[in-house]
Amino acid sequence: MITIRRMMQADVDRAAEIEKDNFSMPWTKKDFQETLQLSYAFYYIAEEEGKIIGICGLRNIAGEGEVTNVAVDRSFRRRGVAKLLLAEVLREGKKQGIEAFTLEVRAGNEAAIRLYETFGFQKDGFRKNFYENPTEDALIMWKR
Repeated sequence: MITIRRMMQADVDRAAEIEKDNFSMPWTKKDFQETLQLSYAFYYIAEEEGKIIGICGLRNIAGEGEVTNVAVDRSFRRRGVAKLLLAEVLREGKKQGIEAFTLEVRAGNEAAIRLYETFGFQKDGFRKNFYENPTEDALIMWKR
């Protein structure tokens, strides 16, 4: 059974491993350690049988939610892990009074875009050449 809980400092090594396996410009252990200290940042992990299999974050920026770091261990993909994480992040944001959420995703990441659309996110703009390795535009999506 997959469970979702708040990320703790003890989780940052595994979170950084998942990041490294998923992104060409991954967050480091230090990035996660520092972010967990921020009062406006809420990061979650998905775990199964004690193993961390996914991560997702939310930052409350001036009353708007920025969804970050949606990543799942490759061997656990297509099992609804990202969906569970995103649902928890959005629930937490709503508890805080957040009504508008945004995120950035590689323009070519069709699977992620479809997932976000199922939660009501809509395409709202681009950031040209935002990503590296390879260079790609970021699609900006909003859920209002």
